[in-house]
Amino acid sequence: MTEATKPEPDARPRVRRQPQQARSRARAEAILAAADRILSQEGYEALTMRRIAEEAGVPVGSIYQFHPDKSAVVDALGRRYLEGFETAIDGLVERAVAGELTDLVGTMVDVYTELFRSQPGGMALWAGRHLSPELARADEASNALIADGLRRIIERLTGGSGGERAQRATRMVVWAANAVLHEVFKGGGEPDLETVDELKRMLHCYWEDLRGRLTTG
Repeated sequence: MTEATKPEPDARPRVRRQPQQARSRARAEAILAAADRILSQEGYEALTMRRIAEEAGVPVGSIYQFHPDKSAVVDALGRRYLEGFETAIDGLVERAVAGELTDLVGTMVDVYTELFRSQPGGMALWAGRHLSPELARADEASNALIADGLRRIIERLTGGSGGERAQRATRMVVWAANAVLHEVFKGGGEPDLETVDELKRMLHCYWEDLRGRLTTG
């Protein structure tokens, strides 16, 4: 992550203490898993400290050991969701460097579709935009990091620096893919995979046009 894409210092997660022992880590994990289930099944308004404790099967006081309030729990979950996307783009960059990324658009959309599918709580959170200012900044930084990873992949595949054109294009790809996938998954249940296929077709056309312009440029 570059200096330009790092969250601001005051965007650090508000966690009272990091669990050290295995038992504490398991409890902290159970708390976040419970919050994720509540968000995905019951919505943001149902997410209270008491409801999280009930779902996780722990005393309410246990949650306060790690998180001072509900918004801190949401921030911790949000950062976990974002870390999944950042890890995914790192993996795609590694595959591109190794020459294993033969279908950039199809692979990218499949990877991110699976992330959206596996994070129903995150989809509920982002659909309602119940984001703290800190988490909103982290979201922007994560999108910038993903766009930068795509730029590096594109430059690897085209054999040169894409410059400002590649930077602008990868930002647009991230915005477009995010918008479509949020629509696909916002209703819960099984996503409309035909719409996902249409997203692939759209981005394939854009990628072929962009690759031609970057190569001739």
